[in-house]
Amino acid sequence: MVEVRFELNGETVIAKEDPTKRLLDVIRTSFGLTGPKEGCGEGECGGCAVLIDHKIMNACITPLGNVHGKSVVTIEAFAKTQRGQTIRKAFEAHGAVQCGICTPGMVIATESLLHANPHPTEAEIREGLSGNLCRCTGYNMIVKAIQSLVEKEGSLW
Repeated sequence: MVEVRFELNGETVIAKEDPTKRLLDVIRTSFGLTGPKEGCGEGECGGCAVLIDHKIMNACITPLGNVHGKSVVTIEAFAKTQRGQTIRKAFEAHGAVQCGICTPGMVIATESLLHANPHPTEAEIREGLSGNLCRCTGYNMIVKAIQSLVEKEGSLW
């Protein structure tokens, strides 16, 4: 076991774990943060998405050792921010939330996209969401929600 020190949702934490252990397991079991979900376990579905230094990463395929000295933000903390609340409201207004399984990952993907590109085109939005699977909405409502954010809340990004 080694000490892996990183920032988790704004607090410096130390995980005394095997550095090859999946970040998803550490977040969920050691820190009790259950927002990132185990979906596919292969980095394909985006259910476990977190922000690592403002970039979307799948926690199910990220070794704990890779976050040493970095900032990790989960949906629990992001949802409390003004940006998180604004994204949530846009998703609700456009019917972009149905069963809710993909929603945390989609919100994290939206933040990652808008952080990097505050004025994405529809094609760029679709590409930004491409790592997150949704079986309910067909993506069109999610894309419309993000487009509304760009149009109405442009200064926030």
